[in-house]
Amino acid sequence: MSAFSYTQLRLLLAGAVMLAALAAALVFSGVVPPYYEREFEDEDFGPPELDLRFASFDTMTGWLQDDPGPALEAFVRSCQRFETLAPEAPANPLENLGINDPALTLSGTVADWLRPCAEARALLVSAYSDPGGRRGALRAFFEFHFTPVEIATARAPLPDGPARRAEPRIEKTGTFTGYFEPVYEASRLPTETHTAPVLPRPDDLIEVDLGNFRDALKGERIAGRVEGGRLVPYDARAEIEAADHAGAAPLAWLDPNDLFFLQIQGSGRLQFEDGSSMRVGYAAQNGHLYTAIGRVMVDRAIMPLEDITMQSIRGWLDEAAPEDAQKLREQNASYVYFRELDDADPALGPLGAQGAPLTTGRSLAVDRRYHTLGAPVWVDIEPVEENGDKPIRRLMIAQDTGGAIKGPVRGDVYWGSGEEAGEIAGAMNAKGRMIVLLPRRLAERIPRKYLRNAP
Repeated sequence: MSAFSYTQLRLLLAGAVMLAALAAALVFSGVVPPYYEREFEDEDFGPPELDLRFASFDTMTGWLQDDPGPALEAFVRSCQRFETLAPEAPANPLENLGINDPALTLSGTVADWLRPCAEARALLVSAYSDPGGRRGALRAFFEFHFTPVEIATARAPLPDGPARRAEPRIEKTGTFTGYFEPVYEASRLPTETHTAPVLPRPDDLIEVDLGNFRDALKGERIAGRVEGGRLVPYDARAEIEAADHAGAAPLAWLDPNDLFFLQIQGSGRLQFEDGSSMRVGYAAQNGHLYTAIGRVMVDRAIMPLEDITMQSIRGWLDEAAPEDAQKLREQNASYVYFRELDDADPALGPLGAQGAPLTTGRSLAVDRRYHTLGAPVWVDIEPVEENGDKPIRRLMIAQDTGGAIKGPVRGDVYWGSGEEAGEIAGAMNAKGRMIVLLPRRLAERIPRKYLRNAP
């Protein structure tokens, strides 16, 4: 190497040292924040992925104060559904976690749940014969048979982006809303006010579980009809409502806005003028994605976001001209068909997606791509007005699903039947955390590489 080259090298090294010293000075002076404190944009991180960590009953705030009795009763009802299945069957055939690693599952097989189910049924009798030790015995049951696993999401920095050396973004909270079983006045025949038919599932509607064709699509479904030997999308809401339903044998007729909200809730009680009633539940859906018309109202400057509740949306629809209300309803192309629940116990809630009756304040709708119907779930939801401005910390059971319930930390709390339940459900929109209780033998099989704090 020439003398000139050595000189150049020394100059370059000196310049690098000076630049490093300047950068350090700027960082320590506070002019430029250190790397780990810098603000990055959302687009600097990848899509959210499931983030798991073991939790502890000792650190679950409110665990000792909650009465797990109603949750145990709901769990036993879910167990009745498990017990109709083969032990080797998957407990959640719609789970979509193990695409790249079949060992990753939060559902396991039905056999994983059968022992806790048997013990729960026995405890349901013995615990009530000793009221003094009831809560302690019930808590001990869950603590012995289950391992708490906190569910969160993590977004890793993009490897070629400005945040490439940053830590993953961990989000432990998600959105919790509420739903209920409405009670609506109905008619056996169409009238001047009851113009919307409650339709049964049409014979030509075909629902397809895409997971049967591609493992990567587990939990995803579409619906359509066959035309010329090909499956084509089913009609959207606007086309269905414009069609002639004379031969469809509707279950009943409702006010159009009542039907719209009945479809959002998925079940309801219909009261007829002669004093009779009918309980209806979800039968099928037309395959179109659910669109929240509250979001449409915000986007169109009809109502500010902070004023959007179920009650305010309903109020606008009732006050609007019929054609304007219809146009807004049609923005949600999703359409739900119903069936009569003639075997439902009137003392219990409607049947959830698992087929078990829902329990007020203890049944939770979840995303089945991540969660097993029948699983106990501890929720810690921020203070909400619907709960006297106190947090909701209680044990619930995952027993239902919903078109708008998407994501690993997303829940919809069932609040019961009637107007008061509707007031609570319609106003609920809060952030919260979710801890799933998994049978011990199932939790032990989770590959440790997926657990952030695995021993």
